Amino acid sequence: TLPLATRGHTDIVDITENVESFIKNQNLKNGQLLVFINGSTAAVSTLEYEPGLLKDIPAVLEKLIPANQSYHHDATWHDGNGYAHVRSAIIGTSKMFPVVNGSLVRGTWQQIILLDFDNRPRKRTVYLTFTGE
Repeated sequence: TLPLATRGHTDIVDITENVESFIKNQNLKNGQLLVFINGSTAAVSTLEYEPGLLKDIPAVLEKLIPANQSYHHDATWHDGNGYAHVRSAIIGTSKMFPVVNGSLVRGTWQQIILLDFDNRPRKRTVYLTFTGE
């Protein structure tokens, strides 16, 4: 597990080094690594972790799934985070990555990220599970 504190509001956290450390520390060789966030207001994805995209991703999500819109979830729970649930459902809570010869396979500019969409800071736990040798 990988515990993290997030700021919410489409906080984007680069967890690539944590994942690569896990692979090295567990002496994993060849197989598939699942990166999963338990929670319905966060997601796992990849991107080039650079300042422009750290602004672009929240801006595009705000256009597609605005936080200030009324959602049926909010009418049910009155917690104001319906948008966070929709964003999480669309992006997804897990990604699978190949591990070959003890190394995470990814593009040169491809980092693994946790996105926290909730409307408040959160303590999150990312789960890493491996199938292989």
